[in-house]
Amino acid sequence: FRFYLMILSHNRIPTRTSTITSTLTLSIAIIMFASTIRLASSRFVSTTARSSCAAFLPTAQRPAMFSTTTSLSAINVADQVGNDVQGAIDSLATADAVCFDVDSTVLAEEGIDILAGHLGKGEEVSELTKRAMDGSTKFQDALSQRLDLLQPDRARILDCLEDHPPVLSQGIEALMQSLHRKKVDVWLVSGGFRIMIEPVAMRLNIPVEQIYANTIQFDDHGMYTGFDDTELTSRDMGKPKAVAQIKEKMGYETVVMVGDGATDAQAKPPADHFIGFGGIVAREAVKAKADWFVTDFDGMKEIVEARP
Repeated sequence: FRFYLMILSHNRIPTRTSTITSTLTLSIAIIMFASTIRLASSRFVSTTARSSCAAFLPTAQRPAMFSTTTSLSAINVADQVGNDVQGAIDSLATADAVCFDVDSTVLAEEGIDILAGHLGKGEEVSELTKRAMDGSTKFQDALSQRLDLLQPDRARILDCLEDHPPVLSQGIEALMQSLHRKKVDVWLVSGGFRIMIEPVAMRLNIPVEQIYANTIQFDDHGMYTGFDDTELTSRDMGKPKAVAQIKEKMGYETVVMVGDGATDAQAKPPADHFIGFGGIVAREAVKAKADWFVTDFDGMKEIVEARP
């Protein structure tokens, strides 16, 4: 527009010749300016129309200009495993929060198996844990059976934590740092025990208020008396209820669930996508239900780091 004004500014002398020249120049300038406006308008309409149409396409079919921040990633979706890999990646790229299972996901071990080993009852409890994670036994039944077998008092649990400090899965600390840096909320949603998970949460800078886990009950002398069966994660289908409560309470639009077990897969819905983790134990039942199945956290970290 300034260019057309500049053209006009050179024709100010009021002579007959200059008047004719000015009139001609003015006409040309008006025609050029109108053409420019039409071109810009048509481009805007075209872009808007394509954007509107693209919104109705499946994610994988959208034009490149509408791809999410994941387009910055070098991840080749075709090489990944899962039922909806692109959808899971897109959800992770825009998630308000990510919920993680703890045992065999955040941690490279099953906490209750470590406790059982410390108490000399490892083999019996390990088999019950396997059944619960594979989905062949209802979670609440396996939990009750394991605790009845262990009868863990507070002092021996604390001794176990001191003798066997929790071991983080490789890459999880870096992923958590990326999530924190990108202002994505992190929740721990676990069928494990709060007394054993809180130290892990503190190590990873996750507020203890953002933990859903089971509470072991003790008497005044610290002896085991049972567990709180009102905790959502104490029973089968508890994790979807926990995720639903988190979404409602926090007003989240997009939440991703990450875990290694059948109870984690149950969390979708209400979780928008489920990322199955097989870096410690690869369970076929979980792999079959995962939107994206990973064996390390490198790809997830890459997606998070690509967020604005």
